[in-house]
Amino acid sequence: MRSRLAFALVAAGSIVLGGAASAALATEPVAPLTEPVAPLTEPVAPLTAPVTLGSGHVLDQADVLTDAEEQSLDERLSALPSDGVELWVTYVDVFTDPSDAAQWANTTATVNNLGPNQYLLAVATEGRAYYLSGDEQGPVSGAELTDIEQDLIAPALRAGDWAGAADAAATGLADAAGAGGVSPIWVVLLIVVVVAVGILVAVVVVRSRKRAAAGAPGTGGGAAPVRSTADLRRDAASALVAADDAVKTSEQELGFAIAQFGEETAREFTDALTAAKADLDHAFSLQQQLDDDVADTDAQVRAWAQQILDLCAHADTVLDEKAAAFDRLRSLEQNAPEALGRVQTLRATVAEHAPAAQSRLQALQTAYAPEALATVADNPAQAAQRLAFADERLTLAEQAIGAGDGSEAAVHIRAAEDAVAQAQKMQDAVGSLAADLATAEQSAAALVTDVETDLATAATVPDPDGRVAPVIAATRRQLDAATALLTGTARRPLAALEQLEAADTQIDALLDGVRDAQEKARRAERQLAQLLTQAQAQVSAAEDFITSRRGAVGATARTRLAEAGAALVQARQLADSDPAAALGAAQRANDLAAQALGAAQGDVGAFGGGGGTGGGLGGNIMGAVLGGIIVNAMQGGGGGFGGGGSFGGGGFGGGSSRGRTGGGGGFRPGSFGGGGTRARRGGGRF
Repeated sequence: MRSRLAFALVAAGSIVLGGAASAALATEPVAPLTEPVAPLTEPVAPLTAPVTLGSGHVLDQADVLTDAEEQSLDERLSALPSDGVELWVTYVDVFTDPSDAAQWANTTATVNNLGPNQYLLAVATEGRAYYLSGDEQGPVSGAELTDIEQDLIAPALRAGDWAGAADAAATGLADAAGAGGVSPIWVVLLIVVVVAVGILVAVVVVRSRKRAAAGAPGTGGGAAPVRSTADLRRDAASALVAADDAVKTSEQELGFAIAQFGEETAREFTDALTAAKADLDHAFSLQQQLDDDVADTDAQVRAWAQQILDLCAHADTVLDEKAAAFDRLRSLEQNAPEALGRVQTLRATVAEHAPAAQSRLQALQTAYAPEALATVADNPAQAAQRLAFADERLTLAEQAIGAGDGSEAAVHIRAAEDAVAQAQKMQDAVGSLAADLATAEQSAAALVTDVETDLATAATVPDPDGRVAPVIAATRRQLDAATALLTGTARRPLAALEQLEAADTQIDALLDGVRDAQEKARRAERQLAQLLTQAQAQVSAAEDFITSRRGAVGATARTRLAEAGAALVQARQLADSDPAAALGAAQRANDLAAQALGAAQGDVGAFGGGGGTGGGLGGNIMGAVLGGIIVNAMQGGGGGFGGGGSFGGGGFGGGSSRGRTGGGGGFRPGSFGGGGTRARRGGGRF
């Protein structure tokens, strides 16, 4: 699986948006001034946002290469995969943020979903800056990338040899990856050295352990921990985000496969996904323990964080084992025209329902407060972005099919599938919320009646010590406040339900001694049913919101949602055998779902530049990034079961990751796999 950026893409979102805004300003005509203005001595080069790579390996937006140079360089780079690496090169005038070439290059690599053995050389010809972006899990180390930059790329750039810089980068990458070949004798010698070093290390480790066990002087009874607990917790959180994305994307891909081939054919993949979910659920429960208010020892933090990493890794392995078989089942590369037709049909159907979803939301806005509709307020707009993005991908898929490139077509078809599915989910969420609000209003109205009855009963209870009157007064205040939320054109039925439940609990405690067992059982059953309804609505709203905006949502929201779902399942299981315990579980589910939604809305608001639910994002590309479609960026994804569009993808790790260890390749956008992170310092000016 591939890890979700630990939110480098949050920065990426603002960068791309900033670049888009700059581009718009640069292209929009400006009314002529009354007085002619003297031209600048030198034209200012436009800022360039992170770009989308084309079908070739060279993108020369700065126009510094001749046609012959560009063709020759593209041929050179196209031959690199046989050496175990790939390289793309972009020439632009000035990066969006001239001071951060690394961020521009890493964002471009992420948005284009490059795999761990795939590298990007970004050059700003006017800004005089460059960076060689590579994945830390790739075959070339960060130190080697820095050497390639300093020793090979920079000298060529300083000499104005633009094509030579890319050619030098290709040579350096191929050599560093071992493409030059190694003679048999050196292989033998290398093996001998490795074995010898291994034996030496083993001896040292055994002796160190013996000394530590004996409390030898200077050892302190054991070696100091290599990583801090803070680092382990960050790694665990990143792993959870990546694994959750892989599971969510795999679940969506599995849905496509079941619709096409039937449940029985897809059974083995369903089983694999179920196993991965079990690992992930366990990992989320451990994360919740790390997050709760109970103080944890250092040993507990370390143990739980490591367990989370192990569980996420195992879930990754379970999905990976089925990735190749899943890709063979769907065969998008071989059956690209047929797959394209299916997605186009689904896209048309979803588009037909868009006006109805918009009208339904508008109707809700005339009856309910904005807070009650926050989870779907921008759903029609976001759905329109996803469909527009799908249109772009479908057009590219058609072009790729026409050119006979099934692999390229499959990449775009998968992205379009994901985008259309998200658009449909967001449209459906409007209807689901409408139903949940209507149900909540009915439950609230019934609860109002019950509380009024309880207040009337409480008024007949003797009050010799003056304890009854304050409870009646407090309950009346809560009832009045809740009733106000159920009237007018700004209703908030879910919030009203919470207040009514609090009022009901308060008055119930007062009347508990005067009710018979049958009445108590009846009321407990009614309370549980109401709370289960409310919790289900909260969980559904949070799940819809997080799933369709997972490109921005972090570990906290996902953990709370997972725990809320588990608590809701527990409440339903206990409903008949232990209503009291079920009531507590339902309340926990409701509270955790509300926390999940709040955390997710905060993440999305920050991602969209304060846009609340993502309205601040600009462009179809950024909408796809928000949905985790383009890059399962901070968490992984290319083709393959799970990541940017298939079974398994996602991944775990920290930093600005885009891929899973050991995967990658295949389709340019990461394929099934991906790798570690792109967080190396390097590049510079030339």
